[in-house]
Amino acid sequence: MSRIRILSDALASQVAAGEVVERPAAVVRELVENSLDSGARHIEVHVQRGGAALIRVTDDGCGMDREDAMLCMERHATSKIRTKEDLAAIHTLGFRGEAIPSIASVSRFRLATREAGALSGTEIEIHGGKMHAVRDYGGAPGTVVEARALFYNVPARRKFLRSEPTELAHVEQQFRVHAIANPHAAFTLLRDGEVLFQLPATEDVRTRIEGMAGRELASRLLPITPVELNGVTVRGYIGGAGLSRPTRQMQLVFLNSRPVDSPTVSYALREGYHTALMKGQHPVTFLFIEMPAEDFDINVHPAKKEVRFRDAGTVREAVVRAVGSTLATTTTIPTGHIPFMRRPASPETLQLNTAQTPALFPEREQIVTAQHVAASSSSAHFMPRAVTPITASQPAPASQPIAAAIHPAPANAVPNAADFRILGVIGKLYVLMESSEGLVLMDQHAAHERVLFEQLRRAMEHEGVPAQRLLLPILLEVPPQEFDVIHRHLDTLHKLGIEAEPFGSNTFKIDALPSFIKCDDPQNLLRAMLDELASFSSRTSSVRLGEDMIATTVCRHAVKANDILRIPELQKLLADLLICEMPWCCPHGRPTLIQISYAELEKKFGRRAP
Repeated sequence: MSRIRILSDALASQVAAGEVVERPAAVVRELVENSLDSGARHIEVHVQRGGAALIRVTDDGCGMDREDAMLCMERHATSKIRTKEDLAAIHTLGFRGEAIPSIASVSRFRLATREAGALSGTEIEIHGGKMHAVRDYGGAPGTVVEARALFYNVPARRKFLRSEPTELAHVEQQFRVHAIANPHAAFTLLRDGEVLFQLPATEDVRTRIEGMAGRELASRLLPITPVELNGVTVRGYIGGAGLSRPTRQMQLVFLNSRPVDSPTVSYALREGYHTALMKGQHPVTFLFIEMPAEDFDINVHPAKKEVRFRDAGTVREAVVRAVGSTLATTTTIPTGHIPFMRRPASPETLQLNTAQTPALFPEREQIVTAQHVAASSSSAHFMPRAVTPITASQPAPASQPIAAAIHPAPANAVPNAADFRILGVIGKLYVLMESSEGLVLMDQHAAHERVLFEQLRRAMEHEGVPAQRLLLPILLEVPPQEFDVIHRHLDTLHKLGIEAEPFGSNTFKIDALPSFIKCDDPQNLLRAMLDELASFSSRTSSVRLGEDMIATTVCRHAVKANDILRIPELQKLLADLLICEMPWCCPHGRPTLIQISYAELEKKFGRRAP
């Protein structure tokens, strides 16, 4: 007897529904995309019990006549594509014709639709994939789709639904991304009859972002100057230094107004932010990528979540340029929020400008530079000697104020040291300063890290990295694919101070390492760099591979929290920081400067309504 059976239509529909309808948020996604494809200008989403009890999407789109309403209930019935050529250049959000029949097979389903100008429309009810009723409909033009009791006939799937707040959060996320991607349409979200979001149509994306994410976050976004590269255009808004999240929930990427998830774009964002992002954090982005439809494939995932690019390198480079140039040209000091103000622990916590303040660096303190590196004769792993402490060219007399006045910086210009008046230091770490905008705090350790990092990186770019020969070479055995990667990038490794050459099958001999690093396990260091090489782009600077080593090195040699600095030394540190390419954060992504505006201070002291 044959063991192979053909599934029944009902079971096959439920299996197919599992690919499209993962949870209530997936139903919202599919129905909202259909509404947008129909040309809707007003879309209302109503959910009950997180969507498990009811999902209703109402729109004012083109609607359907009875024939189309009946046909849309059939699997793979669609008005979006006709030929295989259409599949290669998809311009709509939906196209497979799976969403409606899949949703109807696992819910108590109702569709009511009427074309504009038609005397009546059509109402269809389907329970668990079986036709229940078809009747005339006299509602407003457009379409209403309801899915009640989701997964009522698939208890195994229903029991895997999460709590109501969790499912609602996923629904809100789907609502959010489509509302931001399509600001020209008005969106409303209701939960159990209560309005959660009511967003009027607008032509300004930032206004829509403000409506969804709040005015505070929207005000901290940086507009991207559009970048065009070989037909790929990148625009939108990104968070500046210090604005990040522990998850990717606020890392929104849209491809031709379609929300997408792309490893290529995610990698490009990390590369674009580079040292402006802390490890474990993700950038806040509202990134809009536009390109010809034939240059990408959205038909690689049942839920259309992922995208494949024909030329992923161009997309990555365009995103890197857009993000990197935006961060490099920003002139705005990051803002910080203080839930409450604390008093210093003791009067000694606040250090005022006094002539008795000790020097910045004792004679034994050392700062690393690329030009001054001393090797240890007894070990291949050593610490560099330093010769460039922070010094002030002209100490200010103690009897005179640090700055006679606060001079506001010109618009779109990076502020300079003269725009700040140093007030003192708290906690032996945070420098308090006054500007024309309010109170500014500088982390002296983070600031010095950034200064040293950029000094050493520039030295690497122009002179290369000094190499220290090892007493005993390291033999590094690697898999064949990694061997090929290393062999292609031997010149790059040489620029970074790593002298390597093939030594037999799948083995390299390492004769030298960068002279400014110290590590207990050089093989782990090399393997970490191999991971970077695996994703290395020909468009990426070779110095990029060594920047993690630089960041670690300068962290050890920057001024620390308990190092007491004189005011002239703080002025010099501030001046050096403000001429850096990325002055707003340290190489690890932590803020160097935080501004608290006068308006925020007035709110804290009750002088202005919150």
